[in-house]
Amino acid sequence: MLSNRVGTLLLTALAPAVWGTTYLVTTEFLPPGRPLLAAVVRALPAGLALVAVTRRLPQGVWWWRALVLGALNIGAFFALLFVAAYRLPGGVAATVGAIQPLLVALLSAGLLGQRLSARTLIAAVTGVAGVSLLVLRAGARLDALGVAAAAGGAVVMATGVVLSKRWGSPAPLLATTGWQLVAGGLLLLPVALLTEGAPPVPTATNLAGYAYIAVIGSAFAYALWFRGIQLLTPTDVTFLGLLSPLVATALGWLALGQELSAAQGFGAIVVLGSLVAAQSRRRGQGAKDADDAKNTHVTLGTSPAAATVAATNSPDTTRS
Repeated sequence: MLSNRVGTLLLTALAPAVWGTTYLVTTEFLPPGRPLLAAVVRALPAGLALVAVTRRLPQGVWWWRALVLGALNIGAFFALLFVAAYRLPGGVAATVGAIQPLLVALLSAGLLGQRLSARTLIAAVTGVAGVSLLVLRAGARLDALGVAAAAGGAVVMATGVVLSKRWGSPAPLLATTGWQLVAGGLLLLPVALLTEGAPPVPTATNLAGYAYIAVIGSAFAYALWFRGIQLLTPTDVTFLGLLSPLVATALGWLALGQELSAAQGFGAIVVLGSLVAAQSRRRGQGAKDADDAKNTHVTLGTSPAAATVAATNSPDTTRS
């Protein structure tokens, strides 16, 4: 059981690691001033491709549930993410977004009945402190709209993670991922056209950036992310999101030649420490989490077998 959990954590961690490249791709590859266009391109093509491949549509209540989850996890989150990326330095946006584990812990206690431990609260606060040391710069420009967008993105994503766990889709993983990407993309499309107008003619560099965020940043990463939500607790999953600013900082150093200070190195250690503390378990706690996950599926009308089938449809064996 322990090795299975570690393997699931490592696979799920690939998603926020990939998302850590978003700021670099946005600033270096995408046209400036088009955050909603970037959000639409990231969501809609990947979602349509997954729906076409799985040939599975929502049934019953999952029509409106897919719409709600698509709005939270994809539509609203992508829009707010790209607005924050364009209006704020990456360090400010990442620091504000690091409150997400704390929000998920609070929502999980209220909606899923999970115990809110002191260890989780301390790890969440420590994670925010570590991210601020890692990426926040003195004199960083604070744009009110950008800060609001970053905070709003953390709120909607935290809500989406908890509701995804609470509702537990009975459909294959790739189908559920596709529904949410399509729903989010369709919600964003008219807003993007009304606020940003017709898209500009893309360059080869733009096309490469759009292809990356759609295929790798959405289809691949979100499939792993939703698989993790199925198999782990929401708090376990969302703490992995702290890897995003860690990867973003490393890419700035490796690809852009940015210098790393001693404070940033200490911040990276603090972030990793909070991750380890959040994922560690007391004796017998792992079994209790597994029972809780099973009871959640039964209560919500989704069998554990459905979760197993969904997991087998994840792209674990096809990733490059």
